[in-house]
Amino acid sequence: MRTGWAVMGDTQHLPGYVLLLYAGTADQLTDLPVRERGRFLTEMSLLGEATLKAISARDSTVDRLNYEILGNSWHHLHAHIHPRYSWEPMPWRTGPVWRYDASHRDAPEHALGPRHEELKEAIAAELRTALLP
Repeated sequence: MRTGWAVMGDTQHLPGYVLLLYAGTADQLTDLPVRERGRFLTEMSLLGEATLKAISARDSTVDRLNYEILGNSWHHLHAHIHPRYSWEPMPWRTGPVWRYDASHRDAPEHALGPRHEELKEAIAAELRTALLP
């Protein structure tokens, strides 16, 4: 990617959680020149599209994606992309992903690990296709 790195999230309580980490030294989206902002946001959407395609091919319960650029705790521009699923319990299914408490989100069974390699490779393959000229 031209503006950053696509990475899997450390927690996979929502399988396919990915981030786009900006490659430069910006704290906020508004720190970037307008053209660079457009590139970053376009690449964020391409990462989301690749993630949705990879997950949808394996799991019909994925409903949508949530995109977030927060910057509250880490002062480096990055975007979160969270797949959302019909199997999520209410009220978490209809609210922001951050409403899941840390005991669920950070539970050892949700830690990124070898069992996520197939999904990671599928997302990477879809992303390579999306980035072709």
